[in-house]
Amino acid sequence: MNEISLKYGCNPNQTPARVFMEDGSDLPITVLNGRPGYINLLDALNGWQLVKELKEATGLPAATSFKHVSPAGAAVGLPLTDIEAKIYWVDDLGELSPLACAYARARGADRMSSYGDFISLSDVCDVDTANLVHREVSDGIIAPGYESEALEILKSKKKGNYCVIQIDPEYVPAETETKQVFGVSFEQGHNNAVISTDLLNNIVTDNKEIPDSAKIDLMISLIVLKYTQSNSVAYAKGGQVIGIGAGQQSRIHCTRLAGQKADNWFLRQSPKVLNLPFLDNIRRADRDNAIDLYIGEDYMDVLADGEWERIFKTKPEVFTREEKRAWLDKNTDVALGSDAFFPFGDNIERAFKSGVKYVAQPGGSIRDDNVIEACNRHGIAMAFTGLRLFHH
Repeated sequence: MNEISLKYGCNPNQTPARVFMEDGSDLPITVLNGRPGYINLLDALNGWQLVKELKEATGLPAATSFKHVSPAGAAVGLPLTDIEAKIYWVDDLGELSPLACAYARARGADRMSSYGDFISLSDVCDVDTANLVHREVSDGIIAPGYESEALEILKSKKKGNYCVIQIDPEYVPAETETKQVFGVSFEQGHNNAVISTDLLNNIVTDNKEIPDSAKIDLMISLIVLKYTQSNSVAYAKGGQVIGIGAGQQSRIHCTRLAGQKADNWFLRQSPKVLNLPFLDNIRRADRDNAIDLYIGEDYMDVLADGEWERIFKTKPEVFTREEKRAWLDKNTDVALGSDAFFPFGDNIERAFKSGVKYVAQPGGSIRDDNVIEACNRHGIAMAFTGLRLFHH
């Protein structure tokens, strides 16, 4: 099959719509169940490239959770701690396979953004991963294959309409890629830049120490940025992205947005959040929404009289600004990647507040000295990669 007709494009008024191979060859994807949409396929094909590169770079199974052509989270298959299993709502599933751990991490980094995601897996989808996916709100999944039982589990999702796509793992795209905007054709070479630890050799700060674990996190952040709508910044820790700021016109806004998401990820692990007394019938998505409000500035939306009774068994105490800051100060050894240079040291100052100790960015700003000075003040090790990773 070299063409798939779609219901519509980005919006219902954009018809006709299809995906096809201009050279007449077969598409590298096969739809096993459901009917993908235009944006679904953009997410699927971008996500597949991301997880394929993560697997190649780390040797570990990888997963990503995509929404609107940018990842909401991405991770490799490291075991979950008891706390991580709890904040990702998978503590009732027992020990998970490495691939399922990767998706639990990818989904759990920013569960608000991952709601209704498109999932990409680097490896054949196993039963553990299928069971995890089955109970989450998701639009579809792409993988190089599916265990027979896992496929049946996925086919039963969304009343039998869940989108399941298989991709040929051997497919290699043409060296040149083309797209049209307003009837004008754009052409460029495919981004074949390889993300490896070799990019981290040019350490320009006083602190020259980047341990192997941090190098893996920096590679994860850079690979994620390669498939994130620019401008973009990604925070990573423990084999997963913990905060992504995408598509912002100002880099400091990317850094702030990603930093806030990283802070929320860590605040979810605090005893005050872990011990919130939810009513037994509250769904996971509603718990996510309540937690997001509880740890934010609008906490009274869930703590006001007449409101908390709908969510909690007893009224929780306010999580004060001072308590949150004290807890966030415990977050350390975070890695940060940027898809282009930092123009000002204010990005480093903001990143430091979220526990960043390692930075990888292209370098090349006329204010590089200001950025390096900010890193030196905080003992941060920063590598200049020389590689920009814009993606549009």
